[in-house]
Amino acid sequence: MSRALILSNGELAVSLDERGEVRDIYYPHVGLEDHVRGHYLHRIGVWIEGRMSWFSEDAGWNIRVSSETDALASSITAIHDELRVELVFKDIIHHKESVFLRRVSVRNLADHVREIKLYFAHQFEIYKSHGSDTAYFDPVSHALIHYKGHRVFLMGATLDGVAFQDYATGRANFQGKEGTHRDADDGKLSQNPIEHGPADSVFGLYGTYAPRQSRTAYYWMVAAQSIADAQALNGVVTSRSPEQLIKAASSFWNAWVNANTWNAGGLSAEHLALFKRSLMFSRAHVDNDGGIIASLDSDMLQYGLDTYSYVWPRDSAYIVLALDSAGDTNVSRRFFEFCRDVITDEGYFMHKYLPDKSLGSSWHPWIRDGKFQLPIQEDETALVIYAFYEHYKRTHDLEFLQNMFNPLIERAANFLVRYRDPVTNLPEPSYDLWERKRGSSTFTCCTVYGALVAAAELSKILGKDTHEEQYRKSAEEVREAILKHLWDEKSGMFLNMIHAEEGTKDATIDMSSVYGIFSFGILPADDPKLARAFESTVRTLSHGIHCGGIARFQDDDYYRIDTVSTGNPWMITTLWYAEYLTARAKTPADLKRVRDIFTWTDAHAAFSGALSEQLHPQTGEQVGATPLTWSHAAYVSAVIKYLDKAREIGV
Repeated sequence: MSRALILSNGELAVSLDERGEVRDIYYPHVGLEDHVRGHYLHRIGVWIEGRMSWFSEDAGWNIRVSSETDALASSITAIHDELRVELVFKDIIHHKESVFLRRVSVRNLADHVREIKLYFAHQFEIYKSHGSDTAYFDPVSHALIHYKGHRVFLMGATLDGVAFQDYATGRANFQGKEGTHRDADDGKLSQNPIEHGPADSVFGLYGTYAPRQSRTAYYWMVAAQSIADAQALNGVVTSRSPEQLIKAASSFWNAWVNANTWNAGGLSAEHLALFKRSLMFSRAHVDNDGGIIASLDSDMLQYGLDTYSYVWPRDSAYIVLALDSAGDTNVSRRFFEFCRDVITDEGYFMHKYLPDKSLGSSWHPWIRDGKFQLPIQEDETALVIYAFYEHYKRTHDLEFLQNMFNPLIERAANFLVRYRDPVTNLPEPSYDLWERKRGSSTFTCCTVYGALVAAAELSKILGKDTHEEQYRKSAEEVREAILKHLWDEKSGMFLNMIHAEEGTKDATIDMSSVYGIFSFGILPADDPKLARAFESTVRTLSHGIHCGGIARFQDDDYYRIDTVSTGNPWMITTLWYAEYLTARAKTPADLKRVRDIFTWTDAHAAFSGALSEQLHPQTGEQVGATPLTWSHAAYVSAVIKYLDKAREIGV
């Protein structure tokens, strides 16, 4: 089940599924140490008149998980017509303290007095390891505590100010035991005070409700690295009150997302609402130590060998480009510091990293056909340098540039200069941005050109004349080589890649090829050659896609659903086309096609605003990691470029 909403403060991150239940809890890094891991569940249940109903089990619940427009917070409504009860949630993580908060308004829809019992059940896999946990009721803080080593989670709750009355601890997913939440099926709990091993827990809030009466419950979970710290943080919640913390966090996000006033420029309210949500979804994936996670959707683990909970320098570069353009330059600064710390001595980045700056998993080998090769995607190194220059142009932070030039900019740029074929002047082979093929791809070559121009400009700012000359000369050599070796006059298309050593060409039509030529300025947007290649690419990669959108490349088999289409449409590639149309727009009427793409994007977002990686080509159903941070960043970037162009041509 995909993730409908990600809540985060840079240290604690919680994901909610389409039923509004907790599926992932990351702490103390965003994207590292998922203490639920998706295959366990923090359940929500209601007991009324002898019937127990859990959100995850009872199809009678009509649940809509949405989100607020001006705060990284949920807006969830759950109605059960047969039980005649309605629950309305607002969930948020405090912007400073590692506290997950839920406000739940419980309303009796019946015309008679009833007792309604609200249950919250917890199943942890602390340190991503099943067993050796302890769960116990703490009478001092009147809370349930789960702990293992330096990871502690404390849960509390009140109903109209009165703490939960009933609780139980037990074991789950062990020796045939489904979980202690089954203890609530009869409307009362055992009050077993402690359990160890694969421990779980549940507590209940019991209340009498008059006809149509609504009562307010608050639930909270604090995360800490010691029991004493968790208890102290729980004291902050109870002394300040959960509602006050919710309001403070909401105010923070409201100020953050509205820091700039965006002229509508002909965009609809729905376009701008998704823009704000995309900003917040992007920010939710940022770890306090600078890493930016591709996706916190652990459901990917159920269908593949790994998740997307890693820092890909490529994805992250595009995300900081978007956040920078929206005015949040603090994220970029921390990301570049992260990059400084992980770049190799030789000047390149590896495939991906964990947010604690350790090396992530990879499938790129160090040897091929008995020969050594670098297991890298060179565009990742290039895009970081390109993004740094864009960051500098917005901040003019000369001191930061001085501090980062030698360990990051110079080191990477020198590698880009060296890592080129001496015959063609193109970059040596590396894996492409889709992580599938190895060669000298058009997109990667374009990013190298963009990075070397950026390095030259940064060198010029610091008065490093020799560096500037070297980088600018190398950049022009790469550009000339792209136009010489990667343009196919016969087809009127840019090649996907070439293999210089083998003397072979890959003519697969790939959206990244034309986007790279356009985006990094190899050719201007209105160049006839580029225009012909771009429109031909879009036509080919839209073939057989009933729901709209553009595939990555011909016959893309990743999560492929049918053979009618050339592949599943991706949010990123479709929004790249919006950028291209924006750049070519000359009149207000030209921008309508761009707005149509924004409308398409909004139509295929979840109720919460979450954008997936790709879509079912016929139904438009979300496919792949959801939310995908890069999809949200692509929407933010496309909207801001649209607004800039709209202002330029007088919309």
